[in-house]
Amino acid sequence: MKRTFSQLLIASMIGLGTVASVAITTQTQAAPAIDIQSVLQQERAWAGMETKRIKVGDIDWAYSEGGQAGKPTLLLVHGLAGSRDNWNRLARYLTPYYHVIIPDLPGQGDSKVPNDFDYSIPNLTEKVRRFAEAIKVENGVHIAGHSMGGSIALLYTAQYPVDTKSVFLIDSAGVFKSANTPYLKDPTTLRNMVVNKAGDFDRLMKIAMNIPPFIPKEIKDAQEKLMISQSANTSKLIEQLIVMSKLFTPDSFAIAARSIDQPVLIAWGDKDQIINVEAAAELKNLLKNAQEPVILKGVGHMPILEQEQLLVKPYLDFLSKNSK
Repeated sequence: MKRTFSQLLIASMIGLGTVASVAITTQTQAAPAIDIQSVLQQERAWAGMETKRIKVGDIDWAYSEGGQAGKPTLLLVHGLAGSRDNWNRLARYLTPYYHVIIPDLPGQGDSKVPNDFDYSIPNLTEKVRRFAEAIKVENGVHIAGHSMGGSIALLYTAQYPVDTKSVFLIDSAGVFKSANTPYLKDPTTLRNMVVNKAGDFDRLMKIAMNIPPFIPKEIKDAQEKLMISQSANTSKLIEQLIVMSKLFTPDSFAIAARSIDQPVLIAWGDKDQIINVEAAAELKNLLKNAQEPVILKGVGHMPILEQEQLLVKPYLDFLSKNSK
């Protein structure tokens, strides 16, 4: 059966918004009324990040920035239905040593776009490039991507190789012959993974995470309401990906991957139900300069929220070797 770039891409994109990361910073029982934005701002500060905004063309970007501007820049890209806050737990360990930039992708999180925005991966990648230029990132970036963000990171690197220093891929999207999860067979089933109503979030957590973290009910309810409010844009992105699934082939993905010369670090949860762990080795073989993948035992599709501490040392060691 023909597999396409976007079939795998779609299936590996679930970002789960911000809720799991929010849970980490809540130490006491939450009050009945939760200001989710206030909680997120506190968490960003805990991670050494601050919120900024910039208008680039027709996109009103929201992004987090932390660390010292003169140090090497890390550009972290989240997945579908996610936000910049998915990275906060890992960013906490990066900001003491690096300049860290984490945008909300267009139409996701707090970034605003027109109703007719093109959510295709090539356009998202090009917009990320325009964003990086607008905030005046100098001397290139070390790009990292989770899930759908991994596909953007790969395409960004292939298109802008001179300005990309290294790549970190976490449970990344792509087209893999070894892909065998149910979500890869029919991309239209991703429509069922949009958080449209109460209870949808719990269902999504069980799919995307092997061991979901404890989240106080008040915070979970507030996050679910936020994701419901953003469901229209998430649905538009999924519909665009379904269309793309008819246009791209595994060969297209392989050509792009093989063109990348930059050092690549790959990490994967071995319990990923959305894109199976065997894809990590296949991706490694497509890339010229990829290290042996870091396989995370007992972790699902969301390592940056489930077990971010398992990523810290491999990534810092990788950056130390490749950011001279």
